[in-house]
Amino acid sequence: MLFKTNCCALQGIEASIVTVELNLWRNTKNVIVGLPDNAVKESEFRILNAFVNMGYNVPKKFFLVNLSPADLKKEGSSYDLPIALCLLASFGLIPIEMLIDSLIIGELTLEGKIKGIKGALIMAAEAKRKGLKRIILPLRNVEEAAVVDGIEVYGFSNLNDLISFMTGEIALEPASVEIEQLLARQDIGALTDIADVKGQSTIKRAMEIAASGGHNMLLVGPPGAGKTMLAKRLAGILPLLNPDEAIETTKIHSVAGMLSPLSGIVSRRPFRSPHHTISDVALVGGGTNPQPGEISLAHNGVLFLDELPEFKRGVLEVMRQPIEDRKITVTRARFTVDYPANFMLIASMNPCPCGYYNHPEKSCTCPKGAVQRYLSKVSGPLLDRIDIQIEVAPVPFEELHSGYSSDSSETVRERVTRARKIQQERFRNLKSQYTNAQMSSSAFRKYCKIDSMTQVMIKGAMKKLQLSARAYNRILKVSRTIADLDNSLNIQSKHLAEAIQYRNLDRDNWGK
Repeated sequence: MLFKTNCCALQGIEASIVTVELNLWRNTKNVIVGLPDNAVKESEFRILNAFVNMGYNVPKKFFLVNLSPADLKKEGSSYDLPIALCLLASFGLIPIEMLIDSLIIGELTLEGKIKGIKGALIMAAEAKRKGLKRIILPLRNVEEAAVVDGIEVYGFSNLNDLISFMTGEIALEPASVEIEQLLARQDIGALTDIADVKGQSTIKRAMEIAASGGHNMLLVGPPGAGKTMLAKRLAGILPLLNPDEAIETTKIHSVAGMLSPLSGIVSRRPFRSPHHTISDVALVGGGTNPQPGEISLAHNGVLFLDELPEFKRGVLEVMRQPIEDRKITVTRARFTVDYPANFMLIASMNPCPCGYYNHPEKSCTCPKGAVQRYLSKVSGPLLDRIDIQIEVAPVPFEELHSGYSSDSSETVRERVTRARKIQQERFRNLKSQYTNAQMSSSAFRKYCKIDSMTQVMIKGAMKKLQLSARAYNRILKVSRTIADLDNSLNIQSKHLAEAIQYRNLDRDNWGK
């Protein structure tokens, strides 16, 4: 007799239903077919030893397991539980009816405990799409899977409890959670507050503009000026995650195995800060079994690259396409996966090798041309994708010890959220455009119009400050965001004047 149930295989942040078929046969060994990797092949040893250690007197029969579709690579240990339950059904220990319309995933230990798995949310969504009635999975992953409505979710910590449930000895209600409750569970106040940073009012204003329009940002300044301290507070002034963003972000972190069992869902905007020794694969994603990289783990959040010129040139260059397309495509011989990568890039760097170019008190000791050579470690095309480039000056002693307190992250976040809502309304009929930084050429021409007086201003500024041609579009996009913060329908001269000062590195005489 054939015993069947369902499991799931992950490909990127997509899942495919896998049918687990088990048949007892008269061969002298157990066989698993259907492109299983070593972890799947080893499942028979974990399963049989778990039965023995739990005291089950199972018949000494051999079995054949087929994982269908047979041309899809099966990887990982989440196939332990469905194979074990099919085997128990073949011995008459559990009813076969419970297997047919269930999705079953989980890894077994030798003592019969059920360990957590990756991608539970994605698998639950796929099970619902395929019309399955329930999903049975490790207790650790219950809240994550229960985010999906319309499917019964049951979690178990050991095989004994699961068998008792399937035989009707114990009755359980399916788990259920409210996304809003999970999002509200996190203490946003625990994030570092921008008010903790003394002085730097100009940089804080630039960060507010960057957060409002989704603009990438580069902070250039000497050691100790507060670049890293400021960057770490950017995520705290971004709008709170909405349910759709939370689910999308959770999928990525779940696939990467980075989701906390206590949260169930990612409820804060991610802040990722990889070290400058990172490889290009670790940054953008990939590997033999492609995993999301740092740019995808920063999806809907912030990617902070400290000491930007210290990153390998090749590592930085692979980011150019994801910054534009808001996704990364990883291609292998047998398949292609897409990972979303809609992140805000904030980077920091010293102005020169010694760190003191343009310092108000200390002299730069770098030889002639060193500043330009140092800056050239970051390519022009990458700098072209960073809308706001601003110098960070050291904070004077008087400001460090003053009692003045700036706006808190919560107050700034409210202004940022209002500006984002204006942009959402503006781009509601445009695909893949949600912020001013993402404006296409046609949207730019429509929403970044300026009057004749403002045109004269930007023309004069570009000539006087020797701004490069590539600065033009960036300045107007930032001007549009400043106008949104000002609740202004049109870009005014004051908005443009403020935007111009945020393009320091585009001045042809900078660093000379």
